[in-house]
Amino acid sequence: MNILFIGDIFASPGRGIVADHLNRIISEHKISLAIANAENSAGGFGITPLISEELLSLGLDVLTGGNHSFDKREIYDYLANHPRLLRPANYPNGLPGSGVYTGTARNGVPYAVLNLQGRASMTNIDCPFKKADELLAKIDPSVKIRFVDFHAELTSEKVAMGWHLDGRATAMIGTHTHVPTADARVLANGLAYQTDAGMTGPYDSVIGVEKESIIRRFMTGLPNRMEAARHGVELHGVIIHADEETGKATGIERLHIVK
Repeated sequence: MNILFIGDIFASPGRGIVADHLNRIISEHKISLAIANAENSAGGFGITPLISEELLSLGLDVLTGGNHSFDKREIYDYLANHPRLLRPANYPNGLPGSGVYTGTARNGVPYAVLNLQGRASMTNIDCPFKKADELLAKIDPSVKIRFVDFHAELTSEKVAMGWHLDGRATAMIGTHTHVPTADARVLANGLAYQTDAGMTGPYDSVIGVEKESIIRRFMTGLPNRMEAARHGVELHGVIIHADEETGKATGIERLHIVK
């Protein structure tokens, strides 16, 4: 089966290019499961209930999150009642939402999607490695297709997580840096891996934000308002080929579309 993952959807330009191309991608590549990281889909910072419904209505099956998952206060109640919108599982217990979702793909194959967040150079939340072990142990063994979005800053932490999960998950794709990496591959025990899928949004920017304001911040050290950029829109992601009987990946290819 084929699994689509779209990297960090950033603001309205990112949502727009997904809307323009998602149905064609699903049809042409015979996608059975479509996932996207959407933690930046509301103006570049967070997600709202309306935007979540918009993205799911386009044909995405599961939305993952990250360090901006809780930026919009109105998402709290929504997270508690809409399991297809995930937030990182290793945030402390008691917060709304979940970091794992199990469902049935278009081809009738059961799957699980896990969302984890790194700790290096980020918020010091619970250990993502131990949380991954805990979650994987709880998933029904009959669910062979297991996808992990690891939202983390350091490449070393992502690479380490890939090796940690190899042989126990179908794919682990990194998000957060908004810069696509050229290391898509299948590891020794069948895990499809890429350090970062990149951003789906405006690349005439500094990782999605109007470049002038970020340059000014670096030059002066002063805070200033960050606005989402609008130009140079690109879609970045991966298509993973998986054996639905074993759950092992058989291939991975990068997806890159310029508006």
